[in-house]
Amino acid sequence: MMRRLALSTRTALLFAACTACVSLGAGLLFSHASAQHFVELDKQLLESRLSLFRSQLTGVSTAAQLQNRLPALRNELSHQADLALRIDGADGSNWFSSRSGLPATTAVPALSTLHADGVSYRRLAVPADQQVPAQLTLFLDITHHQHFLQGMQRLIWLTVGLSALVTALLGAWAARSGLRPLRQMGQVAAGVSARSLTTRLPVAQMPEELAELATTVNGMLQRLDDAFQRLSAFSADIAHELRTPLSNLLTHTQVTLTRPRTLEQYREALHGNLEELQWMAQMINDMLFLAKADHGLLMPGRMALALHQEVDALLEYYAPLAEDHAVQLLREGEAMLQGDRYMLRRALSNLLDNALRFTPPGGQIRVTLAAGVQICVANTGGAIAPAELPRLFDRFYRADPARREGNSEHAGLGLAITRSIVQAHGGSIRAHCEDGWTRFDIELPEAF
Repeated sequence: MMRRLALSTRTALLFAACTACVSLGAGLLFSHASAQHFVELDKQLLESRLSLFRSQLTGVSTAAQLQNRLPALRNELSHQADLALRIDGADGSNWFSSRSGLPATTAVPALSTLHADGVSYRRLAVPADQQVPAQLTLFLDITHHQHFLQGMQRLIWLTVGLSALVTALLGAWAARSGLRPLRQMGQVAAGVSARSLTTRLPVAQMPEELAELATTVNGMLQRLDDAFQRLSAFSADIAHELRTPLSNLLTHTQVTLTRPRTLEQYREALHGNLEELQWMAQMINDMLFLAKADHGLLMPGRMALALHQEVDALLEYYAPLAEDHAVQLLREGEAMLQGDRYMLRRALSNLLDNALRFTPPGGQIRVTLAAGVQICVANTGGAIAPAELPRLFDRFYRADPARREGNSEHAGLGLAITRSIVQAHGGSIRAHCEDGWTRFDIELPEAF
């Protein structure tokens, strides 16, 4: 397969081709103008000399009468060696030729060019009339003109070739110098790895045309760095979260197998293991759900939903648990939207479950609906530092330090799943904490 030309080589060749075309066009134009200039000069010369010869031949009607005028004609012709004169009678007979080998001519009074005996001539004829009953034809030797024009054409081709060569070299140098920032970008890109994602392009040193591209590349590197950091943290969190239940399973199983036990004791041990396995299975399902969300594979259904009815159903479900914790559940407002019932129920369920776990006894959980669609799930409770609010939606993140050791039944994926569901519906969610209330505000389009 033919190797592709480098961009600098293409640019250099393009410069050379453009220069060659311009030089060739200019040369041909100059050559044509020069040739036309010579034609005009030759025409003026021949016309003036023919007028002179015609005046000298006034009254000559025969070849015999011409003999008396020949000395004067030859004297005039001797002043310009490249001129030749031919005189023909009305019957076509040649009366006089100042140079041998001059071709016969017609009586058409037009300037023409011809070749005879290896010589190029410019020819102009004056037909016979009553004043001069003979045809006068002047021949101008233009061989030196032809040599000059041929030399000019050779010079044009030489100039075109040299211009193309010099332009190609200068173009290659200019293109290589101009593309140096691109090579720097290539070097930076080649040096990017999992351990060097902090490398950035020097935007201030880039030309204006590449500054925007460099800024875009830096933004891409920053996003890659952030994504890699999140992935690393996510992997570490997964390992941390799975380590505890796996250790519990191994320890519990090893203790159970240390000595023979009754059937009931084995049953109790298996039930204990089952709880741990169910918790792990749920966490893995949640992780798979988030992975689908990250790749844009969540496809929410579209059905008309009375959101207040869905909230009422969830509040009724959580009512016994809220009663045990002495927490009051309230719903205010109504809203309608197009969305996926099961996904939205899961998102709201996660928020309510989170609120119930962190609302102290005697507290209150309030769900407010408004047109727009706006959903607010708020609960009373301890304050959360402003720096921690954006991180509440991170996977495995828990604002409560007491719950970060992995011994809780909650893995810290609920709010991350809620955000994925909201975003899949084209909405947004934010967390606020003020005046003793923790509030999660959701904005959803009525139809997406």
